[in-house]
Amino acid sequence: MSAPVVDIWGPVAPGARSSFPPAPEPHDEWPLAGGTAWVYYSPLNRRQLIRPVILSDGFSAGSSDLDQLWHGLEENGDFRFVSELHATGRDVIILGYTDRTASITDNADTAIDCIRRALAERVGMAKLAVGGFSMGGLITRYALAKMEQDPDLPDHETSLYLSYDTPHQGAWLPVAIQAFTHFATDNWGDTPGIGPVLRQFSGLLNSPAAKQMARWHIEKADATPEQASERVEFLRALDEVGGWPRNLRKIGVANGVDTGTGNGIKAGATAVKCDGDTLHDTWLKTQAKGEQVVARLQKTGGEPVSVRTNGLPEIDGAPGGLFTMPSPAGDPGSFGLAGLLMTLLGNAVDPDVITTSCFIPSISAIAAGDISDPKALYQPITPDGSALDAFICAGRNEGHTTMTEELGAWIVNEIVANG
Repeated sequence: MSAPVVDIWGPVAPGARSSFPPAPEPHDEWPLAGGTAWVYYSPLNRRQLIRPVILSDGFSAGSSDLDQLWHGLEENGDFRFVSELHATGRDVIILGYTDRTASITDNADTAIDCIRRALAERVGMAKLAVGGFSMGGLITRYALAKMEQDPDLPDHETSLYLSYDTPHQGAWLPVAIQAFTHFATDNWGDTPGIGPVLRQFSGLLNSPAAKQMARWHIEKADATPEQASERVEFLRALDEVGGWPRNLRKIGVANGVDTGTGNGIKAGATAVKCDGDTLHDTWLKTQAKGEQVVARLQKTGGEPVSVRTNGLPEIDGAPGGLFTMPSPAGDPGSFGLAGLLMTLLGNAVDPDVITTSCFIPSISAIAAGDISDPKALYQPITPDGSALDAFICAGRNEGHTTMTEELGAWIVNEIVANG
């Protein structure tokens, strides 16, 4: 399984993780307010910045990891994205952040700083290509739109904006998983060993960026799923700058299909179940329509807590980019993560676990519909149905931000055709 460009759970995931070999030494490194840009010049350009392509990191815990990003872009086993860009004479600037959980608008200021530096360092007058992976597409979307609207900011001189499995219409993290994470943190957050892990996960889900991206969010296990106030404020800020950058071509890709065919996960199914020393008859279910109990949470010896939802779509099985498929030394997926935490809490987990789920529905990645609309989620996407000028969806529902030749080569061709 190819490594993703953006590792969602990042360094907070418990258990063994894949280690990444060191990335090649950048030709230049730009310290930025709130981040770092790593510059790799095309071999055709003799250590000069001539045709810059800025690629933004996305959401995860802590600061950006160049080694991990490089592995996802170049050593993914399918398509060498940086090398292919270099072969066309494009210089690649990988944009990372000090805090990937910070507000999207705050990290957009870092992206603006990177764009300004690229313009200052550029030799010649070639336009920029700017975009990002996952949340990085939202950061750069807002940054470019703000540069067009704010008279105190320079012209971004960008001809192409690109997004890669970006949650333009929101991301989905199962309410059952959110509830379990907060429930476990409330009960065992002070326990040596597992406590810090639980607090980190709960904090990650309640971080500014997570709240801005999640279409449905709960801060506590017994809360009602809704858009967080941080998301409402971000959408308002985005609207105030016009919603999208307008003086350029906008393209995007989805790691899900455009045919309306889901990933095969059934609605209302028990995804993970456990019993043991600390949890009794505790289970999480995939999302179904209508009123539903999506989780039963019970501390051994305590009273059960039922987590209910109403009016949500059958979204776990929707076409779209998946939480990275689990591997023995990598990301445990979505429900797979809950199962891992249950095990670490001293419980026996039913081996028949649904490990992953839809994370970025295809219609969100290409801005083609409301993910709260159960019909829109599973309808084929038409060429004129997107807010983007051009898009491509994957031939299968695959891991979120997985770099493939199918998607990567399409982006490279678009960059060449428009630059």
